[in-house]
Amino acid sequence: MQFKKASIEQKDTVLSWLKEPHIQEFWDNRPEHARDILIFMNGRKEPSPYSDGIFDYWVGFVHDEPYCLLMTSEIKPTESNLTTLWKTHLSKLGRTFTIDFMIGNRKYLGCGLGGPTLEAFTKFIQEEVDRSIDTFFIDPADSNPRAKHVYEKAGFKVVATFHRDFGKEKNAKHHLMIRNMSQG
Repeated sequence: MQFKKASIEQKDTVLSWLKEPHIQEFWDNRPEHARDILIFMNGRKEPSPYSDGIFDYWVGFVHDEPYCLLMTSEIKPTESNLTTLWKTHLSKLGRTFTIDFMIGNRKYLGCGLGGPTLEAFTKFIQEEVDRSIDTFFIDPADSNPRAKHVYEKAGFKVVATFHRDFGKEKNAKHHLMIRNMSQG
């Protein structure tokens, strides 16, 4: 597995993934999100209409073929809208990043790549991007038990549940899952 920052070369591939039914079920498919991905691919030379452009996007490759998209953002303890739950679980010594993940390439669905991909990606981020990033958050909806299971296989542990608006659902139950790299 290899990971690279999403670039304009993957534009058509990534945009086609966003149209897949298995992605639309759990991934944010608003036009603003697709626009943010494109703005990122073009080097963030303009303001983003999506979450103030806080996300970095990564494409995962297996056998030199793109198969997944990951998005990351840093959670800073100084953020004004940070909940007590999230603040409690931030890294004590390093930096904390969120992850969201999808396998877009249908050819690789059901092949058992989810857990290994997230495990490899978190190691890649810490070893190749920034060693101070030692804690990762992921927060699957309770309505997506498959994702929760995959994240557990990748070493994420459920630390709490919380409720928030999710797509068309109001007050949807989510699981806060954490992978702390300093604890293995």
